[in-house]
Amino acid sequence: MADFGEILETIGDFGLFQKLLLFALCFPNLILPFQLSSLVFNHADTNHHCNTDWILQVGPNLTKEEQLNLTLPRLPDGSFDPCQMYVPVDWDLSAIREHGLNETTTCTDGLVHNDTIYDSTIVTDFDLVCENANIFRGAQTIFFAGVLAGAVLFGPFAESFGRKRATQIPMVLMLIFTVVTGLSPNIYVYLASQFIVGVALGGFRINSIILATEWIGVAQRSYAACLSQVLAALGQVMFLAVVYFIRDWRLDQFIMAGPLGFIVVYIWFIPESARWLLDRRRTTDAKKLIQKAAAINKRTVPDSLVEKVLEEKPVEKGGIKILFASCVLRKYFFTITFAWCAVNLAYYSLSLNVGKFGLDIFLTQLIFGLSEIPVHFLCMWSLETAGRKASLMGALIVGGFLCLLILAVPQSDYVAVAALATCGRFLMNGAGSICTIYFQELFPTSIRQTATGLGSTAARAASMLSPVVNMLEIYHFTIPTVVIGSLALGSGIMAFLLPETRRTELPDSTEEAEGKRYM
Repeated sequence: MADFGEILETIGDFGLFQKLLLFALCFPNLILPFQLSSLVFNHADTNHHCNTDWILQVGPNLTKEEQLNLTLPRLPDGSFDPCQMYVPVDWDLSAIREHGLNETTTCTDGLVHNDTIYDSTIVTDFDLVCENANIFRGAQTIFFAGVLAGAVLFGPFAESFGRKRATQIPMVLMLIFTVVTGLSPNIYVYLASQFIVGVALGGFRINSIILATEWIGVAQRSYAACLSQVLAALGQVMFLAVVYFIRDWRLDQFIMAGPLGFIVVYIWFIPESARWLLDRRRTTDAKKLIQKAAAINKRTVPDSLVEKVLEEKPVEKGGIKILFASCVLRKYFFTITFAWCAVNLAYYSLSLNVGKFGLDIFLTQLIFGLSEIPVHFLCMWSLETAGRKASLMGALIVGGFLCLLILAVPQSDYVAVAALATCGRFLMNGAGSICTIYFQELFPTSIRQTATGLGSTAARAASMLSPVVNMLEIYHFTIPTVVIGSLALGSGIMAFLLPETRRTELPDSTEEAEGKRYM
């Protein structure tokens, strides 16, 4: 039976056309991590206390230490209370020194931030401490809620209007609202703009991989997911350099907007997925793109081949109903989705805790970024040698075990904790790429984007919960680690239910996807 794979073999399944398309769709991944990294650095806490300059009216020559000793209460550990101050009184300085102050109140005249690492963060600009600390913690969740919404919105959008539009529109939104974020006059505008940036990131990330995958042959299919992650890792390192030298979160947003503008210009010239066009019976458009790809690859393709594919290709209707009507596809969907959720929860929980591993936050982030570059080259090798199934099970089980092993070492041993967290994150990152590839290979063209969108939605919901899981440490420091490690182990064992899809054609029908390809 003729299928689109035969067309790819004829025009070249990884020629110059596919390489240019792959680079164009992977390049934005250099910038996408800037959005996530900014959550880590923008939200850095500060050494703050109440503004008590009122006492300088009666004691203008007081040193800073004397001022704080007279006007701020102390915590049981001897440090100054960051959110309380003594109630101002109309006494002279000698009376204040003799009798002292006892009645406390919240910060009535604002806060003083003594952070020495950053010039400006959203914490300092919007005073996200004390009673506003929950808004600060919720900002990460709101961003991930946007990523989730992007997966929900742009999944069906891509099935109806094409992969091309589903990659172009998110980039335009990201450019606009990255600038809006930098101009935010208050925390509410910041949260709204970050939500939309999250929507754009969620929409572009999955659709760009699907668009590239549907043009690439079986031997190089893993390149789309893995190379995009390699560039994402490089993006983390690049943004780390930007933040290290420019420690103002607003300027960092504007710097981010520069390359986004370049991407928005060229993204309008990328081609649509010919596989999707054929599925929609848009034969003329598909032929033009196939001939264009063949010309760039210096190949020729007979028109009769396209017609043959259309004649033999079944027309499937039903959308999401196909996914859940088939017990086989339903089993695949829930198994791989559970794995993707466990991966995202572990990955982002570890990423957002980068400042709590005891080492310098810049050093830890550098280690995180550099460690992700080799993991995806290793992932590409493993996918073609051990296969999808063994690679996914190995990454999840070993990664989950390493996360749990963090609890077995003294928490004061910062190097050991950071090393285990880095290795666990290393494997979770690789497992995420495998999940993305698996989604492309398990489901037929008619519901591929719908299935991926639903799976991505669930995975983004898990990532949205990562700040909440991290907050469970207030009850006991072991809870977040136990949760993410146990889920990773469990999902790794469940991955045994999945079939092996290495070097098989993408299924174009439910019948192919249900198992005949794997016999």
